[in-house]
Parts: sequence; structure tokens; C-alpha cells
Amino acid sequence: MANITLSIPDEIRKLMKKYPEIKWSEVVRKAIIEYLDRLRGSETLDSDYYANLARDTGVDLDSISIDQAEKHYEKMRKMEWERRSTTQTS
Repeated sequence: MANITLSIPDEIRKLMKKYPEIKWSEVVRKAIIEYLDRLRGSETLDSDYYANLARDTGVDLDSISIDQAEKHYEKMRKMEWERRSTTQTS
């Protein structure tokens, strides 16, 4: 894996130090991946991601109505937001 160096304002660094449990490199890595996803016009770089989300939610996508699909879409969208916006502390 490659390493990069970032420059951030001192004020931001002070704020970051208040949360030593957060892996800031993981936050930056996820932000870069999300930005690249948007540039590429794709939903994710991982082609199996949505299949895994469907499995994790217990939803058989081929056997549900459009109304159910919309509800499950919102649930998966929320899960995606949580996945991308939270940090891992382990």
C-alpha cells in the first residue's frame, strides 16, 4: 500500500487531536475512495458491495414489489451512509 503526505490547517489538527481513538488515515482513505467513486460515476469501487448489502439485510431482491424495493433501498442507503461516515476504532 502506498503512503501519501497531507497538509492541513493547524486548527484542524488541534481538533483531530481531541479524538485520538479515530484512525484519521482511514477517514481520509474512505473520503478519497468516495470522491473517486463520484468522479467515475459509479456507486462503489467494490463490485460485490451491493450483493453483500442485500445479503446482510436479508432481502431477496428478485422477489419483492417496487414499494418494498424502495423501502429496502432507503435502508441500504442509510447503511451505506453509516459505512462511509463512521470510523473504525480497532
